[in-house]
Amino acid sequence: MPENKITSLFNIKYPLIQAGMIWASGWRLASTVSNAGGLGIIGSGSMYPDVLREHIQKCKNATDKPFAVNVPMLYPEIEKLMEIIVEEGVKIVFTSAGNPKVWTKHLQEKGIKVVHVVSSVKFALKSEEAGVDAVVAEGFEAGGHNGRDETTTFTLIPMVKEKIKIPLIAAGGIGTGKGMLAAMVLGADAVQVGSRFVASPEASSHPNFKEMVVKAGEGDTILTLKELAPVRLLKNKFYQDIERLYQDSPSKEDLIALLGRARAKKGMFEGDLEEGELEIGQIAGLIHEIKPAAEIVKEMIEEFERAKAEVAQL
Repeated sequence: MPENKITSLFNIKYPLIQAGMIWASGWRLASTVSNAGGLGIIGSGSMYPDVLREHIQKCKNATDKPFAVNVPMLYPEIEKLMEIIVEEGVKIVFTSAGNPKVWTKHLQEKGIKVVHVVSSVKFALKSEEAGVDAVVAEGFEAGGHNGRDETTTFTLIPMVKEKIKIPLIAAGGIGTGKGMLAAMVLGADAVQVGSRFVASPEASSHPNFKEMVVKAGEGDTILTLKELAPVRLLKNKFYQDIERLYQDSPSKEDLIALLGRARAKKGMFEGDLEEGELEIGQIAGLIHEIKPAAEIVKEMIEEFERAKAEVAQL
């Protein structure tokens, strides 16, 4: 595959990036994807600072290829995370859920490439203005926390491409080689894939959660809790509790009380399929088996090349 803006920016073989997901993307997944030619990402949002340091060190021991760390800007001890990232020599950081101006210049002065995750053209332009090296534009098909505008990936990518000059990574509803090709035809320089890598042995999420992802079909995920932070999750007992509460016109405080603490950990990491929050994307309906992450990368790239050849003959 020839080099493009993203592969040359990150010095990777394929324009395929594994998303930094809470409770799923530790050092095992990140190093495996990087060794397979993509860009692996450690998701720091579910890690204490000392745990992040341990994952970074183990990832460095497991791969000599580039890898990144994803940092949600709302993390309460973000200064400690950024200090560890600099001390450990991480060269790529993906930021999300906040203002990219806060950390971009600081990280770049340390020789770190910065990518910000956005859900709209407006925030893509703000990220470019902040000086980030690239943006991830994520459609609302994606699992986990999402944009309020509910713009689909198919619509979002060409609209962002029309307005920005920096490299563009597409995310949301992408888990196949054909989906990868479609996103790049629409203007993306690379794709970021989350849900597909959840269903891999290397993902740190609980086996119960992985099995539920594999069994999911069309319509089994939904975007909810928009009054707090919109999140796409699998329909389970916890979701049914949310729906019942909505029937009583709940206040924001009522929703916060129901959500409580550590719902995502309970579901995705501890495997409580009833009371846990099970964050996954709509693409789960196309995920039918748990497969090693390196095989996922290989299959996606091979399907991408086949699809590209088929399209050339149309």
